[in-house]
Amino acid sequence: MSTAYILVVDDEPDIRQLVSDILRDEGYQVAMADNAASARRSLRERRPDLILLDIWMPDMDGISLLKSWLVNGELPCPVIMMSGHGTVETAVEATRLGAYDFLEKPLSLAKLLLSVEHALEARRLLDENSGLRRRTNDWIEPIGNSPAIQQLREQVKRIARHDSWVLISGEPGSGRETIARYLHAHSARSQRPFIDIGVAAITHSGAALELFGREAEDHVQYGRLEQAGGGVLFLDEVADMDMDVQAQFVAALDSGDFLRVGGTEPVHIDARIIAATQQDLQAAVAEGRFREDLFYQLNVVPIQVPALRDRLEDVPVLLEHAVNQLVEQERLPHRVFSTVAQDYLRDYAWPGNVRELINLVQRILIFQGAGEISLDEVKNAIGQQIVRTQPQPMIGSVSMDQPLREARESFEKAYLQYHLTQAEGNVTQMAQTIGVERTHLYRKLRDRGVEIKERR
Repeated sequence: MSTAYILVVDDEPDIRQLVSDILRDEGYQVAMADNAASARRSLRERRPDLILLDIWMPDMDGISLLKSWLVNGELPCPVIMMSGHGTVETAVEATRLGAYDFLEKPLSLAKLLLSVEHALEARRLLDENSGLRRRTNDWIEPIGNSPAIQQLREQVKRIARHDSWVLISGEPGSGRETIARYLHAHSARSQRPFIDIGVAAITHSGAALELFGREAEDHVQYGRLEQAGGGVLFLDEVADMDMDVQAQFVAALDSGDFLRVGGTEPVHIDARIIAATQQDLQAAVAEGRFREDLFYQLNVVPIQVPALRDRLEDVPVLLEHAVNQLVEQERLPHRVFSTVAQDYLRDYAWPGNVRELINLVQRILIFQGAGEISLDEVKNAIGQQIVRTQPQPMIGSVSMDQPLREARESFEKAYLQYHLTQAEGNVTQMAQTIGVERTHLYRKLRDRGVEIKERR
């Protein structure tokens, strides 16, 4: 798999060649530029993972070039400055502009390689931590000992050995991104970026810029496809992608390259595409809401993430893991769920899946008392909305003689009818009560044949 790509910018041919040869011997991909104009062309051709930049060059000094690369106060990648005539003021200015390090000539090759290694690792950790800050409740692997989750882990590891594109399906909160990151961690691309993008958050006008980037005369703004170079581009809720954006995206996937906004030279795609959705994409294709050609581009290898209600035996280990994680990350008090509380939660329907479980644990640790977590605390935290196996108020009945899938669908319909009645036909209120996203709830009501208008 592709390794880090480094651009060496220096007007002295001997130094430029020496540094490039050393880096290639270390396994890096290297490009060379002898002046600012050549460096700008190289940045247009391909996004580097790191730049080694000389201070003194004939057409433009390195500090001025560094300033021109700043977009929204950030550099496109880590930059290490090199100079044989550097001053403290120059070093301070370079650092202020975002340079990672400042090396004096004649170069110490050992120090150069160490600085390169540290700069690349710092950038990787920065990107990784940025993703974790956005999703503090996500886990790095699917937790559980049930046959369903064990089979899923093995399936993902097998898929990770290959470089095919993947479509992950599952309910909200079931851990689709966790599966994507687990796949990435076990693949040959594991040391390269994992770039995630929430498709629903992209506006139509900004989608091309977000995905493909922009090219101006004096600088390049790299889109998510280039940022994921050598690694993974994760498209969350891909079903929400605008139809026009779908057309642009499928054209790029078909050809294997794309144009930046304002650019004229094609850029090669070097990223594994992993898409995720809570919707039935085949139904979306049939309804004309999703392009059929894009569906087949993405659906090379499908993965279905099971809902938590389909692996309730994992609830105790999930509760324990959630407690340990929250204690470590948020310094919350460590507590243990009582056996009766665990049994009670194993009977819960978990409409919000693993995300709901984590939120429940967090709520209990923050607001409740000390010692063992009791059944009463669980009931208070969950708002008495447990769906238990014992008889509860429901509309309709579920036959025990029908197949599991039909029984589940019958129960879901009765469950939805009951809560819609309780909410007096208010779907927004019902969504809040049962912990389901409203758009998903509308689809679920329609799929199960529950009439909303009649309730109103």
